[in-house]
Order: sequence, then structure tokens, then C-alpha cells
Amino acid sequence: MSVIRPLRAAFEAAWRPRAAEPVAAVDDGGGPTGDAVVDCAVYRDGVRHPGPRDPAAAIARVRRRGARGMFVWIGLFEPTESELAGVAEQFGLHPLAVEDAVHAHQRPKLERYDETLFMVLKTVRYVSHGELTSTSEVVETGEIMVFVGADFVITVRHGAHGALGALRRRLEEDPEQLAKGPASVLHAIADQVVDHYLDVAADVRKDIDEVESAVFADTRGDASQVGRIYQLKRELLELKRAVTPLDRPLQQLSETPIGVVHPEIRSYFRDVADHLSRVSDQVNGYDALIDSILQANLAQVQATQNEDMRKITAWAAIIAVPTMVCGVYGMNFKHMPELGWRFGYPLVLTVIATASWLIHRGFRRNGWL
Repeated sequence: MSVIRPLRAAFEAAWRPRAAEPVAAVDDGGGPTGDAVVDCAVYRDGVRHPGPRDPAAAIARVRRRGARGMFVWIGLFEPTESELAGVAEQFGLHPLAVEDAVHAHQRPKLERYDETLFMVLKTVRYVSHGELTSTSEVVETGEIMVFVGADFVITVRHGAHGALGALRRRLEEDPEQLAKGPASVLHAIADQVVDHYLDVAADVRKDIDEVESAVFADTRGDASQVGRIYQLKRELLELKRAVTPLDRPLQQLSETPIGVVHPEIRSYFRDVADHLSRVSDQVNGYDALIDSILQANLAQVQATQNEDMRKITAWAAIIAVPTMVCGVYGMNFKHMPELGWRFGYPLVLTVIATASWLIHRGFRRNGWL
């Protein structure tokens, strides 16, 4: 008994829940030593425990203990094929999902491989610019791939934005939520991504308002605005490609019972799905509004062109009178009207001026000049 009691006390002390310890200073853009691993931690009952930074050692520790409420969260940043292959072998990830995670440029989706979930989310960032031009980049996209198992969650991030360091620290401050397992991490990531959609949509709306004001401020129409409008529509399409396909995966997570998703987490996914519906409606509305602005600008340009053509036609008709008269007298026939009369030349000029004035007056009354 004298030997067992100290061992038992030491074991309980080792696994007693503690306050979340601060994460070691890690650059959110990459691993601390330049490798793909940004962070690796073991969690039990929502509390982070000090342990190995090596993914293999971390999952071995969890599975050796076999305790409920324990899982590993591994964060990777743009891993190479060989780096991710090592992690895939340790965690039993499906080769097709691993291939998608390495090469990126995937459509948002949710796939199930046995007891593992694989979800792709596209991150977005608004690119600040002084003035919107026909070449301005407005929306920059990246990707986050998430593998979720019974005792692990692996995040793979591509792109210079969408870092998860702050999200991890925020979750560690809420151990009750994190204790719901790896699916709580997936929910937090999806929630953050969709919240960024709302922020970017609000910033894009400012650009749309700016272009709309510029178009309707110039009633004569400006053909140079077409390039700006088209570029804004093209950038909005990038946001739409990130938002629209995510609807189905969130519906599945919120409505379909999945083994690795805690039942309470499904209600949280419904909330994220509601936010996504809101931003999806906004993006679709912006798309329709940009189409209307483009059509209005084209109509203004066409009206201006028609007005210019009327003016050109009117002046051409006026100039036709002296051209015709001078052309007749320029034929140099011997017998021409009033060739020998002293006042013939002033009379012809008077006739030309009078006819031109009458035609000009008629065009002014009709609004052509």
C-alpha cells in the first residue's frame, strides 16, 4: 500500500484539469521550426495538457490512455505531400482526402470516410485599395481543410490569411465547449469562416455603393466605368464560389446524425447555417445589383452615343446645303443662272446662309442640336 498510494496520487495529479496554459509563441503562418506543423496539443475534458509536439507521439499518448474526452488537435500550414503522408499514415486518413488537402483549390464540401469526416472551407479576405480600378483585387481566397475523427482533429490551411491561432486560444478559454470533442473545433472554424464572409460582404458593398454613385452622378455615361463594374463583378464571383457551395455541408452537419459530431454541436451548426444563408442572400443581391448598374451604365453610354449621332447627322444636313450649291456652281458650265449678274454671288451666299439657318432652327426645335 505504501507504494501504490504515491503512484495513484502522482497519476491523479498528472491528469487533474488545469487552466489552459498559454500556447508557445508560434507564427500563425507556419511551424516553429519551418515545418508544416503550426501547433499540436492534447486536450482532455476541454483542457489543454502539456505534451509532445510530435503528432505521432501525441496520438499515441491519447490512444494509450484510452480515456473519454481526450483528443489531439494538430494544425498544419501548407504541408508538402510527404509531410501530410506521414500524418495520414499515423491517423488512417483516406488517400483521396489527403490528395485534396495537399493540392488545395477545392470546392467547399463535406465527405465521410468510414469514421472520419473531411470538410473543405474557403476562407476570404477583403483586399484594401485606395480606388477601385479595372484591375483591382477585391477578394482574396484561401482554404482550410479539416479532418475530424473520434480522437483527433487535423486542420490544414492554405493561403496567407485565415490563421487559427487566435481561434485555438479562444476555444481553450472555453473548456466546456471544447470538451464536446473534435466536432467543437470544426464548428468554431466554420463559424469563424462564415463570420469573415459577412465582414467581406459588408466591405464589398462599400465598393458597390461607390461605383453606383459614380455611374449615376454622370448622366451622360462613362464607358470607362464598364471596366470597374466588370472587375467588381468578377471579384464578387470569387466570394460567391466560397459561400454558395458551403450550404449543403452545413445542412448535413446540422441535420444528419454523425458519430463524431456531438448531438449538442448540431444545433450550433444550424446557427452557422443561418448566418451563411444571410450572407448568401446578400451576395446574390449584390450580384443582381451589379448587373443593374452595368445595364444602367451601358444604357447611359448608348443614349450619349445616340445623342452624338443626332448632332452629327444634323450638322451633316446643314453642311449639305452649301456643299450642294457650291458643287453645282463648280461644274463650270458656260450657261449658269446669274453668272453674268453683278449681285449673283451675294445672292447665292444669302440663299445658302438662309437655308442653313432654317435647317439649324428646325433641328434645335426637335432637340437634335
